[in-house]
Amino acid sequence: MNRVRRAGMVAAMSATMSAALGGWPRLAQAAPAALGQPVQWPASLRLLDGGTLEAAQLRQSATLVVFFSTTCPFCARHNQHVQKLAQATRGQPLRVLGVAHDRDPEAVRRYLAAKGLGFAVTLDQQPLHEALSMRRVIPLSCVIDAQGRLREVIPGEMFEEDVMDLERWARA
Repeated sequence: MNRVRRAGMVAAMSATMSAALGGWPRLAQAAPAALGQPVQWPASLRLLDGGTLEAAQLRQSATLVVFFSTTCPFCARHNQHVQKLAQATRGQPLRVLGVAHDRDPEAVRRYLAAKGLGFAVTLDQQPLHEALSMRRVIPLSCVIDAQGRLREVIPGEMFEEDVMDLERWARA
């Protein structure tokens, strides 16, 4: 079974979780990049560790952006696979960026520590949704290639081997 089909199988479960959480706040209407088109990154993003990620930094390598919530069990499993990918690609040109759909930075920090997640995380969900996808399914994984083009938007939880297959974007 291929990655997209597997992700589709759990997208319905993620959609149910999103509905159970009451959905996300309405975002400003902006046109995200279409597949194959350049991404218009926000000028800067505030990272949970206190740092800032500038648009120029996001243009230096392929990037995996994963939207999640700390209350989503599908996201918890998915993020463990994303962490494995982040570790496996350390030193390669693939950035992993988590985007928490939570409001309390301390709760997100506790979640990251409890789950052993070490990839960069931001709470700046609105500008990233506007740049990448207005879909509200979680988890939602978006792949941007090293040339800055949106290549994949994958709704729902992915199997470990499918997440690990995203390593190919570090070489593309």
